[in-house]
Amino acid sequence: MSNLPRFIHLRTHTEYSLLEGAIPLKKLLKDCAAKGYPAVAVTDTDNMFAALEFSVLASGSGIQPILGCQISLAYDPPAPGEKLRLPAPVVLLAQSERGYMNLMKLNSCLYLPKDRPVPQVTIEELEQYSAGLICLSGGAEGAVGKLIQTNQMPKARALMERLAAIYPGRLYVELQRHATPGGQMMEAERLTERAFVEMAHALALPLVATNDAYFPKPDMYEAHDALLCIKEGTYVDQSAPRRRLTPQHYLKSPEEMAALFADLPEALETTVEIAQRCAYKAEKRAPILPRFAEDEVEELRRQAREGLAARLAVIPHAAPVEEYEKRLEFELGIIEGMGFPGYFLIVADFIKWAKDNDIPVGPGRGSGAGSLVAYALTITDLDPLRYALLFERFLNPERVSMPDFDIDFCMDRREEVIRYTQDKYGHDKVGQIITFGALLSKAAVRDVGRVLQLPYGQVDKLSKLIPVEGVKPVSIEKALADEPRLREAAKAEEVVDRLLTHAQKVEGLLRNASTHAAGVVIGDRPLDELVPLYRDPKSNMPATQFNMKWVEAAGLVKFDFLGLKTLTVIQNAVDLLKRRGVALDIAAIPLDDKPTYDLYASARTVAVFQVESSGMMDALRRMKPTCIEDIVALVALYRPGPMENIPTYCEVKNGLRPLESIHPSIDFILEETQGIIVYQEQVMQIAQVMAG
Repeated sequence: MSNLPRFIHLRTHTEYSLLEGAIPLKKLLKDCAAKGYPAVAVTDTDNMFAALEFSVLASGSGIQPILGCQISLAYDPPAPGEKLRLPAPVVLLAQSERGYMNLMKLNSCLYLPKDRPVPQVTIEELEQYSAGLICLSGGAEGAVGKLIQTNQMPKARALMERLAAIYPGRLYVELQRHATPGGQMMEAERLTERAFVEMAHALALPLVATNDAYFPKPDMYEAHDALLCIKEGTYVDQSAPRRRLTPQHYLKSPEEMAALFADLPEALETTVEIAQRCAYKAEKRAPILPRFAEDEVEELRRQAREGLAARLAVIPHAAPVEEYEKRLEFELGIIEGMGFPGYFLIVADFIKWAKDNDIPVGPGRGSGAGSLVAYALTITDLDPLRYALLFERFLNPERVSMPDFDIDFCMDRREEVIRYTQDKYGHDKVGQIITFGALLSKAAVRDVGRVLQLPYGQVDKLSKLIPVEGVKPVSIEKALADEPRLREAAKAEEVVDRLLTHAQKVEGLLRNASTHAAGVVIGDRPLDELVPLYRDPKSNMPATQFNMKWVEAAGLVKFDFLGLKTLTVIQNAVDLLKRRGVALDIAAIPLDDKPTYDLYASARTVAVFQVESSGMMDALRRMKPTCIEDIVALVALYRPGPMENIPTYCEVKNGLRPLESIHPSIDFILEETQGIIVYQEQVMQIAQVMAG
């Protein structure tokens, strides 16, 4: 019997409670395993950002995930003319798949209505989506607790009764005991505990003990306090009232909880009962797409064959027609075998719509340019046979992953294409994807410095002492090891040492949510049946609460609608010429125009996409390109690592050194790139030839 758990954490805030929770998911699971917890609930504030990730990680580490949310309830609507009251939390936990679906609906209700000043749900929405959910009353700071604190006992009891009716047999009266640094119980908890116990007794409701965990260990209390100040825009040492927690808001062990609630052991046992009732975990799903046609396989074959015939009627062939047809059938076979005809049809449809409406679309880039089917469907405008591009780089049956076209649209008119997609598939079935920004070392130093009220100049200097590797600053730990001036500053002043210590503890935590610049998902059903939704205040379109990795794991397929300024500039130039009576079809410009290559060779490329930097201009002067392949090779080589091959390429091209043979059997593959391996396609072809 002694092996049975005596307590389970039902109220924890991970780093997804932005600038509030400070427990990374993996750390939470590691700590739970170390403390012997068989299960744990994640109840982030007003979001389910972590739901699927937590479910998958917890199941994988042998801990039962309990999926929940601390949700803000508009519990006491103001009378006409009264000041707006802030909502207060209740905690909801999913018992079943239906409960999880309802929790997603409620999370979407927090953000989607535009008339709410802060995220909140109404009591009517709780009622509508109550099935399959267990409710904890929210403790001293919860909706009922707030009414008790302001001596509104009849209202408090009425709200508890209403919750009991909404969650019959599934409502628990929540008690918490967090001691302040001085050792006394928090004032709000002291004021409400007796009333909670009496109310539970009077209404025959079970009590449950929770510890509201915001950070892993007590020694993180001060750094976490600074984190709260960053969130609230307050200062650590200010005298005005501000939100404060206690050193006790950490992930306690079962023994600590048993000692804390020794007088109410039944409130601890209830946590185990709740964990046993919540037997649901969210699973990954196979990709889900809206149905484009009754028979998608036949529709794709028809469109691809007709499209290829139309292309071949107007372009010079890079190979015999039979070779094009053979390649097309080969690609169609793989696309059908992998179950992706619908994806190709959906992408082709919105690209054709854009082109029909004179919205500039990029010719295609990335591995998708290697597909002849994409070329036939006008998704791309590059003949893969002409440039020896391989389809296997885009789709490979041995490495099953969703196809992913990077599609560029004119920046000014990208929104029109997204609107067309919403109109076609349904506004409730199309959404953007959330992304999270992390508190990196430099930002952590600046933010903590501000809430500790250090002079701006001093904080700025400290932040600038942290070196940058690539595009990211190094960690504070590494900066302290590598930069003696930073170590000296920390030794010289206690407040700087405190700043760096706090910043180190909060660095890496998530700081804000925004939306992915290009990613859009399209579902076959309302999105909030698959994922909870969020709305970025700067956007009219809902976004998924799961980031790119986890939204795909939830079954939604990402489409990239990239806005490219260069396309807008080109279109503006074409329009200006048209007004002067010069008609120009940008797609029909010849790729062997000598004066154009003379401009490149003299590096007159200001504002030309990808070749406008001073380093690129220097490389162009040395290379003196004479064909499109030279420019393509230079763009591919101009990145860390391959860059060191640029001088060799230029010298071989201009006859200043001989072409070196790697092996006679593969020289023909490397002929166009002066004997240098530049492209992934070349690597794949070399493997084919040399390995037979």
